[in-house]
Parts: sequence; structure tokens; C-alpha cells
Amino acid sequence: MAFPNPSTVSIGLKAAAHVGIAVSDLDRSVAFYQALLGTEPVVRDESMHGAGFAQSQGLPTTKLRYATFNLDNLGIDLIQFQEPVGDVAQVAANRPGSMHLCFQVDDVRSVFDRMREAGFEFLGQPYTFAAGEVNPPDAVGTEVAYFNDPDGTNLEIIAPKGGFSRE
Repeated sequence: MAFPNPSTVSIGLKAAAHVGIAVSDLDRSVAFYQALLGTEPVVRDESMHGAGFAQSQGLPTTKLRYATFNLDNLGIDLIQFQEPVGDVAQVAANRPGSMHLCFQVDDVRSVFDRMREAGFEFLGQPYTFAAGEVNPPDAVGTEVAYFNDPDGTNLEIIAPKGGFSRE
């Protein structure tokens, strides 16, 4: 597959509208994200189908159910394909093609503790980047913790500092 040369092409996209996450059970995923985000989906159990839509996704046919949550700066679409049903992805932080969705918080430890008490499972303990471990150096002190949704999508909470901060 050939890719455009960035020295000669600059499309200039500047804002994200939403992230779409394929799920195996829409109702289970809606419950998970509803508990995580503390809000109702803005649409729930909607559907899409049709030959033209399928072709736009490189599929022979498609029928799906979806729900959408809106954060202050991004939408999250949860999508359950009913036709064709896909295989479960083998995702992990180090697998090419895997993505992660990161939620910014003020205090990772307090959010981590609240989430664990509520039944969320983390991949490990929260971590704070120390001097010599991260570049740029002003990102030292950034706190992170990682967990998965019911289908294994990689999720993160972060309290960014310096070079990881969007401020």
C-alpha cells in the first residue's frame, strides 16, 4: 500500500468528531460506558444497514446497532455489527493496529480508587513518570492507569503534565 508523501501533501485535519469502537454486545457495552462516563448515551439502539453503506466500509453487506456517548470534546460510538459479525480482535498495547482511548482526569489515584471500588479492573497499578523515563522532560509527573472495556479495547486515564498536557 502506497502512502502520500507528507513533504508534498498536507490535508490539514484539525478536529476529531468521534471514535468508533466495535463491540460484541451493545447492551453490555452501553452499561459499561454509562457507568464509566456517568451519563446516558445521546442515542441508543439505533441502526444502519444497506449495500451502499456496506461498500463504504469495504464489506459485502452490513447491518449494525449503535449507541453514542458525547464527551465535552469527543463522541464515542459503540457499534455492534450484526451482519457480518466480525472476529474478536487480539488487541494489546504493543500490537500494531491496536488503539487506545484516553480520558483526562485531575487525579489518577482518586479516580483509580473510585473505579476499583465500583468493580472496574485495571491492568496494573497507576504509574507516575519519573525523571529519565520520559521525553520531553517536562512530562515528568504525568500519572497514568490502564484498563480494558468488555471487548478488550485499551482504555487509559491520565493526569498529564508538561509535554503530555494539551494546555
